[in-house]
Amino acid sequence: MADHSVVSEIVTKFFLNTCRLHPQLSEHGIQAAMMCALTARRHPADNAEIDFISLVTGSAAEFYIEPMLPYAGDIDVMFHDSRELAIPRGHPPPTQLPAKFHDYVTLYEIVDSHLPGYVYLKLRYILSESIEDDMYYCVENDEELYLSNMFFHNRDYHGPTVVATGVSRGPVKLLSTDEVRCVTCLSWPSQAADWPIRHRNYSWPDSVTVDHVVNNGCDVVGVAHRQCKQHELMGRSQWRLSFSRAEIVLINSWMPVQQIVYHMLRFFLKTKRLTDSADNSERVMSNYHIKTLMLWTSELKPRSWWTEPLNLVRICVELLHILSVCFIDTCCPHYFVNNCNLVDVSLNLGVVATELASVNEAFLSAWLVDKYIGECAQLCPDYVLQLFYDANTITNLQKVTSAIIQCRLNTSLFHLWDAFFCTV
Repeated sequence: MADHSVVSEIVTKFFLNTCRLHPQLSEHGIQAAMMCALTARRHPADNAEIDFISLVTGSAAEFYIEPMLPYAGDIDVMFHDSRELAIPRGHPPPTQLPAKFHDYVTLYEIVDSHLPGYVYLKLRYILSESIEDDMYYCVENDEELYLSNMFFHNRDYHGPTVVATGVSRGPVKLLSTDEVRCVTCLSWPSQAADWPIRHRNYSWPDSVTVDHVVNNGCDVVGVAHRQCKQHELMGRSQWRLSFSRAEIVLINSWMPVQQIVYHMLRFFLKTKRLTDSADNSERVMSNYHIKTLMLWTSELKPRSWWTEPLNLVRICVELLHILSVCFIDTCCPHYFVNNCNLVDVSLNLGVVATELASVNEAFLSAWLVDKYIGECAQLCPDYVLQLFYDANTITNLQKVTSAIIQCRLNTSLFHLWDAFFCTV
């Protein structure tokens, strides 16, 4: 095909016109809300009167765009017991709590492990609420007791998650759900103390967003570091700091172009199977590396870098090259946690780094035409798919992308109906 810059422009126009904003009623959003409610209806095994407090996280909460191809294959739900709460080490116990918490709350102190970003939860206080003044009063615990990260039994584990398989609801296929047990922390953790106050040249995130993030606190999820999972004690008691609430706020503050680029990178790396090593035995890269890359770039680049000139393929290529350098240097700093490196130096990163560095605009443009636009064409009437098969010139490629965009516009009401069907 002709000049790759022309193809790149066509691909950019295609994504901008097919990644629409979420309607008020979306199938993915409704399914996520349903699964969040179902999680909240369950009870701890030792008390049928206690509910879990749940929150939709991951793609369903982060994206406000709706690409033509799904941005996620599952729904992520975090939940915590209303009788448990974490506080940063050294913080005094709270005297008041939100109404969602129980009258009796076990308070755990977040204690650093030898690995940044991974912590232990040490039993510190038992809180009880007074009926007379609605204040919580505490009893201090002096024993060396740590909360176990083991929660479910006889369930399918996937990292820190428990996987619930999707089922069909009439013609609608419900997505599977990853349920993540956590203990919430209402305060911003000391491990990320520098994040709110560090200097930002381009004012992203702005002060209002920073305050929003900090006021949401964080969570800890029950999973040990890869190097510690086989250890008898650390494997059962190590937890990981989670900033899912913060990430939802930050990613929703992005420009549409940034959300589209995030979707394109996730699709590319998943389809190319770069989130696994060559023999699929060790995870070299995950979506979290892509998310971290996007968060850092959003902070370190001006808005003009994303929009002037607007070329989505060019942006993706530059970001892939930045990620390649991270793997070559074995350094990918956590966006929030101080001194935390997301690159596992014990893994062989060379193959992935080389493949990322080899991607250029011509290759990625052609690849997106073949893999992404081609898959979108299969969702359209047969005549559009035939146009795609004949798209061996710039003129024909423009015809097929215009036809797919028109199909996308014509089917918006059908997608709204699918969303409605989930609710009945």
